[in-house]
Amino acid sequence: MSGLRPANPSGAQPAASAGLPSGVPSGSVEPGRRFAGKLHRRYLLFTLAVVLFVLVLALLERQGWSRGWIGGSFLIGTVLVYAGIGLASRTTDEAEYYVAGRRVPAVYNGMATAADWMSAASFIGTAGVLYLQGFDGLAYILGWTGGYCLVAILLAPYLRRFGQYTIPDFLGARYGGQAVRLIAVAATVLVSFVYVVVQVYGVGLVTSHLTGFSFEIGVFVGLGGVLVCSFLGGMRAVTWTQVAQYIVLIIAYTVPVMWLSHKQTASWLPVFSYGQQLQAVSDREVQLLSDPTELEVRRLLGERAEEAERKLRDVPAAMASDTELLGRQIERLHAENAPLAQIQQAERQLERMPRNEADARAAYIRDRDQARAQAQPLAGLAPQAGQMAGDDGKAGQARANFLALVFSLMLGTAALPHVLTRYYTTPTVSAARRSVGWSLSFIVLLYLSAPALAVMAKYQVFTQLVGTSFGSLPDWIRRWSKLDPSLVSVQDINGDGILQFAELRLGADMIVLAAPELGGLPLVVTYLVAAGGLAAALSTADGLLLTISNALSHDFFFRVVRPGASAIKRVMFSKLMVLVTAVGAAWVASLRITAILPFVSAAFSLAAATFFPALVLGIFWKRANRAGAVAGMVAGAGLCLWYMARNLAGPRAFFGLGEAATDLRWFGIDPVAAGVFGVPLGCAVLVAVSLLTPPPGPEERAMAERLREPEPWPGDNLRSGPPSAL
Repeated sequence: MSGLRPANPSGAQPAASAGLPSGVPSGSVEPGRRFAGKLHRRYLLFTLAVVLFVLVLALLERQGWSRGWIGGSFLIGTVLVYAGIGLASRTTDEAEYYVAGRRVPAVYNGMATAADWMSAASFIGTAGVLYLQGFDGLAYILGWTGGYCLVAILLAPYLRRFGQYTIPDFLGARYGGQAVRLIAVAATVLVSFVYVVVQVYGVGLVTSHLTGFSFEIGVFVGLGGVLVCSFLGGMRAVTWTQVAQYIVLIIAYTVPVMWLSHKQTASWLPVFSYGQQLQAVSDREVQLLSDPTELEVRRLLGERAEEAERKLRDVPAAMASDTELLGRQIERLHAENAPLAQIQQAERQLERMPRNEADARAAYIRDRDQARAQAQPLAGLAPQAGQMAGDDGKAGQARANFLALVFSLMLGTAALPHVLTRYYTTPTVSAARRSVGWSLSFIVLLYLSAPALAVMAKYQVFTQLVGTSFGSLPDWIRRWSKLDPSLVSVQDINGDGILQFAELRLGADMIVLAAPELGGLPLVVTYLVAAGGLAAALSTADGLLLTISNALSHDFFFRVVRPGASAIKRVMFSKLMVLVTAVGAAWVASLRITAILPFVSAAFSLAAATFFPALVLGIFWKRANRAGAVAGMVAGAGLCLWYMARNLAGPRAFFGLGEAATDLRWFGIDPVAAGVFGVPLGCAVLVAVSLLTPPPGPEERAMAERLREPEPWPGDNLRSGPPSAL
């Protein structure tokens, strides 16, 4: 505890009995109210400016502005605004950089937290997973909502009461010593880096859509908007930028779903028209299950899967045969004077042929799995209104995975370092608790819209795409398939020239971004949604980069390597870590990580298993000690990592394990829900080791008692003066 410094730069004295800083800046109520009023006016004007900007671009579209000009305007306009806020909020002050001076009003901290939370995974992926998984996709909404309830009850008030800057700060002070702090730093970096890679991937996807740049260039272009905020102003710049980003992203999400609702049902309120469209989609799904043409396509896809399986039995022979067949096809096309486009397509296909046995095996496995999935009823998609019911084993297994995922997401949400750090920024403990309520209020707008958007997008697919001739398909399918075939692909399996549902592949990450074009909405709405996706990705990436850099600079560099380092040196080192982390995340994202939401789910499980037991037991159980925390965190994280590496295809391929000969999952639980095993183990090990080893020291026990005392700490009811930002 001796290493703790007062969290408050204004000089408020720590609580004497526990030696803890109050972390509450001094000031008066009136300046705080004036500052809040100034914020209200400025963000109201910003909202009106966003609406006016969209209307102007809509008029310019009607005047004939090109796609490139409109998309570029959205990208440049929004990024410049975010950069302007970042520049205006630049700082080298320690408290301002790490926790925004602890002066963020509850409502604005709630809005910033909502933007931080509505990442590329939430914005892009939620409706997509509901489109693909139907009822099962609600696990994400239930888990995330429950997680915020846990944050409000179990964590936010106590972390704000403690003060300081980071989650490793809290764990290091509560348990004493450096071991817990270092484990927390490592876990923070790992969890946040996995999460930030996904956000950078979303940045690249949206930027390439807006500008027409390649995906790789889009990654680095969009990353500039991230760095301006997190590099220059730390938490202060990130906070005020995230408020603006929330306004953009919520407008971008609600406008198309309301427009689609009105177009399909004549109602502007999708919450009330959702049930009507759900019934229409369900009726169409029943028809597709017995449609003769769909059955024929499914049969042909099954034959493709069997052919790929045969190739896997002798990969070298299959490679030689495929190369020979393509060569003969190219010769035949030349002999027949076929169109140049057909010849070039065949030649490109030959160039993309795997050059070694390992690549060929991976390609055959991918072709087999893809064909098998599409050969399933409804192309492998779950019935939109289907429920986990029935007496077969599959229904029971689906139910188990649903509950396991809800559990992992709930506890993972309550343990994510970049979310919890936001509650250090409020002026008081009560403000921290209120800001959780505001966060849920702002987030629920997306949660209510996502299920309706998924259903209405599927209705558009059934009514506007399925049954259309391949020559009449909309242009957006070609553009997106060119950008990334894993997002959109169509193929005339049965050769009838008509698109069947089983011949269409839409990735989960496409549903939101393509919804306006799918619904035939104006181009400006399409790019508004893209701008919202960019705002969501940037807002979360800002917070994650800052969390990683702060853990490395404050908790590792300052607490372990250079305890005597000045505040200026710590802030500069943090800025350097922002740059290094951003470049690393951009490189990993350029490898094209697909399926955003499942990838992120793994980070939630890891966060839950590593942090949740140590945080909650550290607050509510005085007997928890350093040895127990170290053992519990290592055990929980280790089990999660081992279970994921053992069962996820990517890690298995990376470590050369190949395909699993048998199902290696425990009780059939998916690896992304590994937290359902890691959290109980972490809790059990923490409790057992704590009971078998000496109790914590008096300072650690005093801290645990002080955190839960109801009376306010010195200065806890005082509001801070307005920050210099904005």
